[in-house]
Amino acid sequence: MTEPLDTDSARTVKDVEDLKDRLGRYGVWSVGLRSEAPDRRGAIAEAAAELEELGYGAAWLGSSPAPWHAAPLLEATSRLAVGTSIQSIWQHEADASAAAYAELESAHPGRFVLGLGVSHAKLADQYRRPYSALVAYLDALDAAGVPAGRRVLAALGPKNLELSRDRAAGTIPYLVTPEHTAEARKILGEGPLLAPEFAVVAETDPSRARALAREHFAIYLQLPNYTNSFQRLGFTEADLADGGSDRLIDTMYAWGEEDRIRDRITEFHEAGADHVAIQVVHGGPREHLPRQTWRRLAEALA
Repeated sequence: MTEPLDTDSARTVKDVEDLKDRLGRYGVWSVGLRSEAPDRRGAIAEAAAELEELGYGAAWLGSSPAPWHAAPLLEATSRLAVGTSIQSIWQHEADASAAAYAELESAHPGRFVLGLGVSHAKLADQYRRPYSALVAYLDALDAAGVPAGRRVLAALGPKNLELSRDRAAGTIPYLVTPEHTAEARKILGEGPLLAPEFAVVAETDPSRARALAREHFAIYLQLPNYTNSFQRLGFTEADLADGGSDRLIDTMYAWGEEDRIRDRITEFHEAGADHVAIQVVHGGPREHLPRQTWRRLAEALA
C-alpha cells in the first residue's frame, strides 16, 4: 500500500524519518570541508572519515557549495550524510542541481541532502522576489525528479518556514537561538526536520572568545535578512551596534569549556530541534579544519 503523503508535498512521513535517522542528533557545519582545489581533497576526505568515526551524523558544507562539493566526503565515508548549507538558488541552476543530485544519489543512495536558500541581496546581483524565485526553483526540482524529502530550506521567517514544511523535508536555519527553534517547531509541526546551525568558540577567556565571535559575526550585521531576524528575536538596534552587544554575542555563540558548550547545544534539542549543525569558529583561515575541537566536542556530546 502506498504510504500517505505528508501535507501537500511529494514527500512521505517515512522519507523524513529516514532522513532524521541518517542525520542523527549532531553534525558539523564547515566552510573548510568545501573546496575546489584538487590538493585539498585528501585532507577533506580524511577529515570526513574521522567525523564519521567520531559519531557525527552529517557534514554541512558552507559558503554556497554545489552538490559536487559533497563527492569527496561521500566517497571517503560509508554512512555520513553530506548536505549543502546552503546552495544559493541564484548561483546554481535548478536543472544542474537536479542532475548532480541524481548522480550523487546513484553513487551514494540516501546520503546527500540538497540544502537551498535565497542568500542575500548584497551577495546576489539578480536578487529579485526571493520567495517567488525559491518556489519556482522547487517547481523545477519537482519536474526534474528531486524528492521533496531530500531537500531542506534555509528559513528564518514564518513564510519560508511554512514553505519548508510544505515543499521540503524541513529547514536548516542559520544564526538562530533556541527561542527561534521553539517558534519554528510550532510552525513546522512535529513531522518536518528542524536542524539549526549553531556556532561555538573553543575559548574560555571571555574577551578572546567574544573577539573571535565578533570577527566572525561582522558580515552578518551587514545583511538585513539576519538583522531583521535578530530584532524579531528581541534584540534592539543598540544590540546590533559596534559589532554586537555582549548580550547578542553570548546568545548567538557558545564559548567556554566543552561542558558549557554542550549544555548550550542541548537547549536547541530541548526547544524542538532534531539535529544541530555545529560550526566551530576558530579565527584561522577559511580552509582550516578544526579537527581537534571536533574531537573534543564529540567526546563531550557522547
